[in-house]
Amino acid sequence: MKFGKKTAFAALVASAALVIAGCSSNTGDTGDSGSGDSGSGDKMYIAMISKGFQHQFWQAVKQGAEERAAELGVEITFEGPAAETEVDAQLQMLQTAIDKDPDAIAYAALDPEACVAPLEQAKAKDIPVVYFDAPCNGEVGLSLAATDSKVAGALAAEHMAELIGGEGEIGIVGHSQINSTGVERRDGFVEKIEADYPDIKIVDIQYGDGDHLKSADIAKAMIAAHPDLKGIYGTNEGSAIGVVNAVNELGLEKGKLTIIGFDSGAAQINAIKDGTMAGAITQDPIGIGAQVVQAAYDAAMGESVDEFYDTGSYWYDKTNIDDPEIAAVLYE
Repeated sequence: MKFGKKTAFAALVASAALVIAGCSSNTGDTGDSGSGDSGSGDKMYIAMISKGFQHQFWQAVKQGAEERAAELGVEITFEGPAAETEVDAQLQMLQTAIDKDPDAIAYAALDPEACVAPLEQAKAKDIPVVYFDAPCNGEVGLSLAATDSKVAGALAAEHMAELIGGEGEIGIVGHSQINSTGVERRDGFVEKIEADYPDIKIVDIQYGDGDHLKSADIAKAMIAAHPDLKGIYGTNEGSAIGVVNAVNELGLEKGKLTIIGFDSGAAQINAIKDGTMAGAITQDPIGIGAQVVQAAYDAAMGESVDEFYDTGSYWYDKTNIDDPEIAAVLYE
């Protein structure tokens, strides 16, 4: 019987038992991209299905999830497809998780429509569902732990405008026009430019699926087609590094093209430090991982959860990259 189905009295007993268990052990079992085992069943079990696994962002989310799971004395598995274009692989992971009847599911949707039907199955089995990074459409999810991506996109636009002097042509290399983070990071940026910077023109928006090679090819074509281009905004780590690689391959002078990225990772940090990239927006992926596990735990215990937990977004560049507050939300 899952935690969410117990009476209030039984939930209190279970909670007390978890506290006692937490005193005797400060580690929790976790999975990875190849792990889906739900364990022995003597702990609350939360299945986490991510958008991906290879990017440093997801590794940081996993770290935060593991740390909170250990604090709570619960077991988690953390899985994600090899690439963020592999919707079918992610859906198969979701179905497998549902079939294991976990106490809760935490899900980050690659395709917000494709996940509706399987999550209806989870609802029918009384499995609480919470989201992280990007929600599924429909009425199943109880909570979302994520960055407010439109706010983050607008923040990127403000810095782009300042860096190019409030006028000129710019482009966007996006990572998705399907999942909500890609759409909202793009829209937040575009809407801010259109509303507040009439002398800046967005001349092209293309999508490289967050792949370095695809994004580099797109950026090179964009630069060739628009010789007066002043800046490019890459909406995730792969997109931004693709733009950086394009600039390096073309032999452009550092700083001639203003590049603004999104997320962190060693490649972006190095590009900012060496002057190839002007700066980037970072999130708090460790905080996202911790918060979604907390929300899943609370939901499984029958407690109320907030509809949205905004974990924040932050601008970083050469001037503040070593500040303690910024360093705390960077990851390599």
